[in-house]
Amino acid sequence: MESIDEHLTRRLSEWSAGQPVPAGSGVDADVAPEVLLALLDAQVQARQLDLALRWLQAQREGFYTIGSSGHESNAAVALALRPTDPALLHYRSGGFFAARAGQVPGATPIADVLHSAAASRRDPISGGRHKVFGHRALNIVPQTSTIASHLPRAMGLAFNLGRGAGGSVYPDDAVVVCSFGDASLNHSTAAGALNAVGYSAHQGLPMPLLLVCEDNGIGISTRSPRGWVRRALSSLPAIDYVHAGGTDPAHLLAVAAAAARRVRTERRPIVLHLGTVRFMGHAGSDAELAYRGRSEILADYDRDPILATAAALARRGILSPAESLARYEHARKLVMDEARLMVGKVERLASPAAVTAPLTARRPEAVTAAAARAGADRPSVFGGKLPETRGPLTLAQSITAALHDALLTHPGAQVFGEDVARKGGVYGVTRGLRKAFGAGRVFDTLLDEQSILGLALGGALAGTLPIPEIQYLAYLHNAEDQLRGEAASLRFFSDGQYQNGMVVRIAGLAYQKGFGGHFHNDNSVAVLRDIPGLALAVASHPATAPALLRQCLALAEQEGRVCVLLEPIALYHTRDLHTEGDGGWLAPYAPPPSWGEAPLGSVRTVRDGDDLAIVTFGNGVPMSLRTAAVLAGEGAETRVVDLQWLAPLPTAALHAALAGVSRVLVVDETRTSGGVSEAVVAALVDAGFPGRIARVNSVDSYVPLGPAADQVLLGEPDILAAARTVLS
Repeated sequence: MESIDEHLTRRLSEWSAGQPVPAGSGVDADVAPEVLLALLDAQVQARQLDLALRWLQAQREGFYTIGSSGHESNAAVALALRPTDPALLHYRSGGFFAARAGQVPGATPIADVLHSAAASRRDPISGGRHKVFGHRALNIVPQTSTIASHLPRAMGLAFNLGRGAGGSVYPDDAVVVCSFGDASLNHSTAAGALNAVGYSAHQGLPMPLLLVCEDNGIGISTRSPRGWVRRALSSLPAIDYVHAGGTDPAHLLAVAAAAARRVRTERRPIVLHLGTVRFMGHAGSDAELAYRGRSEILADYDRDPILATAAALARRGILSPAESLARYEHARKLVMDEARLMVGKVERLASPAAVTAPLTARRPEAVTAAAARAGADRPSVFGGKLPETRGPLTLAQSITAALHDALLTHPGAQVFGEDVARKGGVYGVTRGLRKAFGAGRVFDTLLDEQSILGLALGGALAGTLPIPEIQYLAYLHNAEDQLRGEAASLRFFSDGQYQNGMVVRIAGLAYQKGFGGHFHNDNSVAVLRDIPGLALAVASHPATAPALLRQCLALAEQEGRVCVLLEPIALYHTRDLHTEGDGGWLAPYAPPPSWGEAPLGSVRTVRDGDDLAIVTFGNGVPMSLRTAAVLAGEGAETRVVDLQWLAPLPTAALHAALAGVSRVLVVDETRTSGGVSEAVVAALVDAGFPGRIARVNSVDSYVPLGPAADQVLLGEPDILAAARTVLS
């Protein structure tokens, strides 16, 4: 069967020999000649790169063949925008990438794309970690291939343009462009993000976002129902809809330019429904003939956007078909010359340290300094009564005070989430923040966790320091890919050039009485613990919670790290430890000069003793302290160590904290399978701990409602029994 490359060269040759050039739409005169020429050059470059990527794979030097062939009309979108407009792109955006590079002197798009597909260290965005369309100098933010997962970030970036503390990272009139495929439109992530865009625009909030749905009618092998994409896109509330076809380049250029101009001036979202076609299957390994007929595939060849642009140039007398063919072959030579130079000479990441460098890079001195920094106008923020003068505080009160200090210390910080502003949070933790700092920095969101995290992702790119709240730990699972696939991966896939530092506050864990069941008492953190680069802290006591929050903020600000602060709901308003009225779970708020540290990788020894060490966290800390008191009455002195950080696990600090103890019990309120204790025990064994190790956990179960929860959650009798067994 004739290939698309053969078809294109044959048709251009036939036109050159006198066959009539297809008629156009009659609007060719509306587009400047240089714009049409730029469009053709970007399109032919993208096509030749697709062909070269398959050649590199055949040479065993390339590892990625999802191409842009047939989608090269997206170059018109780049030509309608400025290179300072941030772009979050679909993986078939080769035409856009080439056109954007053509707007920036000194850009090297051919080498960039080839080295990216070859996993070469010369890839300018990922440094050899993934094939993505991204480039810092071109303001193209790299995206993963997860379906539609970049749309919440695009929404958040458009929402946050101009909200950074030191002014916008991008020009004041910048436009965010986000492209995606027709099949992606059906993903729940896309639905949520598009709803959030319209929700914001409906309220009159600025949302300068140009959405581009590249509709080729098929997702791998599954066809989009005829008319569905137009109907879905055109009915989106508060988002204007325009359509253009990739085989009418002059009309497309005009429509794209008008849409970009409207988004830029009106600061309202528009979706451009771009008709495209897909050539050469989904990817190099896709056997397209298994689900499409030969005649259907060949019929699509006449919808080639490159042929359409060449025809428009010929009709206007700007470039003859022979000259267009010459440009196509010249692009082939440039691309293949570069590709051949790479064979046998590609330098790749060659050690675990090199691969993980963006995830492990540290700035400890800067983090320490940032964590100790305090705002200058604290009395006015706290209404003249500083928290350190209020006497002992609960965990919730100490976090509230620390959030006030955080917003004062970090002018770009924002607190947002469900019910956090007017109500002050379900548990009152954010009460007073909106009054003190205003609705621009403390605001309520729609009830969608993906959108909340998308706001954080985009806000961090725009220069803010996001502090989003997820109302309950169980609710995170609706949106966990925004942390795993988008937030924590950005430094990795951009070789540290982009970062989205944030502090996600999550109310969670179990033991909340009289309310909830599983969805308000979730005791699983496994989904957070295995995300590379993410820092997970658990605040157990009011004396240390502010230090953990400040450390997370410093990590986000100075290292671009994604941090999660898990706040045990059951301990929010706890006041007593051993007996009613003892105030044993209260603590004064430390003034700035004595702000303590809780650096990443540290643990806290809460009680000393040499007969047994209990390693725990969260609700396990007060339960273990009460157990230790019982054991003391039996003649055994127990050391209690609060892990504080669950990811990365503070292995070195833990091993040091256990010096002189030969028996260890890991008290873990999470589940037996996939719980924290599995990692702690493994870390102690790996480090060569010479003594006896045991663990005690909650049961592998969801948390039921009411008293039944006591049957599956770890209790103090369980801890005491396990401790006695280890001591025996």
